[in-house]
Amino acid sequence: MRTRTKLTIAYLGGPFLGWQRQPTGRTVQGEIERALATMTSGLEAAVVGAGRTDAGVHAAGQVAHVDLSAMIPPDAMVRALNGLLPDEIRVRSAVRVDERFHARRSARGKLYCYRVRWRPSPWPWLGARCAVMPRVVAFDELGRAAARLVGCHDFASFTVPEAAAEPTVRELYRVQVSPRRDGLDLGFIGSGFLRYQVRRMVAALLEVGRDRLCVDDVQEMIASPQPGRPLPTAPARGLTLERVLYRPTPLLEHLRNS
Repeated sequence: MRTRTKLTIAYLGGPFLGWQRQPTGRTVQGEIERALATMTSGLEAAVVGAGRTDAGVHAAGQVAHVDLSAMIPPDAMVRALNGLLPDEIRVRSAVRVDERFHARRSARGKLYCYRVRWRPSPWPWLGARCAVMPRVVAFDELGRAAARLVGCHDFASFTVPEAAAEPTVRELYRVQVSPRRDGLDLGFIGSGFLRYQVRRMVAALLEVGRDRLCVDDVQEMIASPQPGRPLPTAPARGLTLERVLYRPTPLLEHLRNS
């Protein structure tokens, strides 16, 4: 009999080619599956993540599940995995769950944060998760453009052509703009996100903040979706998957009802 375990995972994405295992190169999923095989003396187990993160993108609360035939106490699994994984990956918790739980299909929303700084951080552990970019001057316009993104839209303009083969409609519940002393944090909560969507939305908002685009330009990208629009993609190192939201989630219900 196999038991399903839910894992909450944090990682620094810099050394990896993203979450999803690849034929060659290091990935977060691949590292965890190798650690599980070592821990169970060679038993193969697929780790199913709540979603993919691209090369260089970090996570504070990625969620995955794994089915194992061996009865391993969750606390022992956390200790064993963290003893086998590289320092850039930490399993924060493990919980036995019903087999109806699915890390990806059961998810109802995700929270991403993008951290922009105007100069390199003196703290290397913070700088590893921040992108250094030119200063924004038009904060009010940036905020107005961010508000236009909220809602259920076709976000094809904020992805690339090869990522638009699947449906591109998503619901964005909130965009939070948080000025910092030396930069800006942009938080996005949505039902789900297309490949590169958050990083390209960030790039568009920053262009508005630098007076290179206007609020109506962002509105037009939503009204006339075109995959692969000529938008820059913000650097991966600024992006962190903070949380995956599951029902019942008070935060998600509040956003849906507001």
